[in-house]
Amino acid sequence: MSTLLEARGLVTSYPGAAGRVRVVDGVSLSLEAGRVLALVGESGCGKSQTAFTLLRLVAKPGRIEAGSVRLEGRELIHLSVPQMRSVRGSGIAMIFQEPMTSLNPVLRVGAQVVEAIRLHERVGAASARQRTLELFGRVGIPDPSGRFDAYPHQLSGGLKQRVMIAMALSTHPKVLIADEPTTSLDVTIQAQILQLLRDLQRESETAILLITHDLGVVNELADRVAVMYGGRIVEEGPRVAVLGRPSHPYTQGLLRSMPGRVRPGQRLEEIPGVVPPPAEWPPGCRFATRCPRVRVSCAAEMPPEVALDADHRTFCFAVAEEGGG
Repeated sequence: MSTLLEARGLVTSYPGAAGRVRVVDGVSLSLEAGRVLALVGESGCGKSQTAFTLLRLVAKPGRIEAGSVRLEGRELIHLSVPQMRSVRGSGIAMIFQEPMTSLNPVLRVGAQVVEAIRLHERVGAASARQRTLELFGRVGIPDPSGRFDAYPHQLSGGLKQRVMIAMALSTHPKVLIADEPTTSLDVTIQAQILQLLRDLQRESETAILLITHDLGVVNELADRVAVMYGGRIVEEGPRVAVLGRPSHPYTQGLLRSMPGRVRPGQRLEEIPGVVPPPAEWPPGCRFATRCPRVRVSCAAEMPPEVALDADHRTFCFAVAEEGGG
């Protein structure tokens, strides 16, 4: 498989009381055509900020301080604003976490998709409308012509999410970033959205970066998994390896806290504490304050990279000392 999107050493920061605070700190990722990479972790770990960094949508006063993002070998970090705007949609598209806040409440949903198409392609209004209706049918929106003229508030959460997927696909992107695409949807709609993403990935060879905290969704859809904590990747590898043989204590804790892993009536394990805000991240391993396998060195030094096999890696002093997970 060819690599479509490659990010190396991404650093994004925001101002804090004691100087700038890194919310994305040295993140490296790669996406291959027709594959799904899941970026997982609790809320506050930096997943969405990583997506915004890839798209250069970091809101001021935040800024990208370092790193490289290449789409099919083309460096994106130094493109002009108009050049980057043309990449968004045609090269990389994003399904945002909250469709209600992503759609313009005073415009009909069909008009919003038509606008996205015409922004990137020289097509007439009639052609753009016809393509929008075809997309609505493709993503499973019933009565496409009737829904075309609906306002966002007239649609259910599941239908709004489908509109967002249709908009993201309207310009045939090579890479699709899906940020918590099933959050706040009921179980039935969640399954339908996941099946839709799976079908689209297989049909068009689109590379998908799936951002989620739901490991059940990861198991359904992902080929590879990158686990994120405190703005850094702590473990990465094939889905079967990361979920079947987790090595980093944080990954192990996430898996132990899954409801499906306990018997009825059995107490669900949890990771003690909460993700600290970025300004309070320790100078060493970000997980040190919550880790059951913490070492003295963890609090002061960044953990080393440990190669578990050819394409499965983790960053942990305990794993390095013990020679494995």
